[in-house]
Amino acid sequence: MKKGIIGKKIGMTQVFDDKGRVIPVSVIEAGPCVVVQKKTAENDGYEAVQLGFGDTTAKSLKKPLTGHFKKADVALKKTLKEFRLEDISSVNVGDIVKADIFAEGEIVDVCGTSKGKGFSGTIKRWNTHRLKETHGTGPVHREAGSMNACSSPSRIYKGKKMPGHLGAERVTIQNLEVIKVDPENNLIAVKGAIPGPKNGIVTVCNSVKKA
Repeated sequence: MKKGIIGKKIGMTQVFDDKGRVIPVSVIEAGPCVVVQKKTAENDGYEAVQLGFGDTTAKSLKKPLTGHFKKADVALKKTLKEFRLEDISSVNVGDIVKADIFAEGEIVDVCGTSKGKGFSGTIKRWNTHRLKETHGTGPVHREAGSMNACSSPSRIYKGKKMPGHLGAERVTIQNLEVIKVDPENNLIAVKGAIPGPKNGIVTVCNSVKKA
């Protein structure tokens, strides 16, 4: 990874290219972020930088975390994320990272937490078929049906697709093109949809996979 930043999903809109074609974009409020900690191979076994995003108050943080910011002599931040960069020699604690680290046309990966949908059945969660609604199926046509355990092995195999919690998972969308960068307002517009609800925290980094 060469560079990265923490942001907040603002929503989706559309822009027009030079030929008048409509491009759907997701707008991200990227930064400004402050470098809170710098990890080195000598002290930590690997090289990385820890960025902070979103102002907060001491009342909203636990005391150890407040001391962490005090040690770095930076403002209190709501969100902390770590980025393993290829070269951190030019990065120092207290540096400010803004949206202008990215440029139009770059390919990036966006990582966020998907919307939580609560407890869901097998049809919504795994796209399974419904039971037939004839010959005595009754009011259970959306249920999972028999698990087929029988007397052997008398249990349900691990990994069986069952009803359960859906969403609220870490999702990474790769190879999204940066359509527009607005450094003055700390905004980045990327082509396509990104995970998470509105105002959800996301991380943007240069793509590790070629488009």
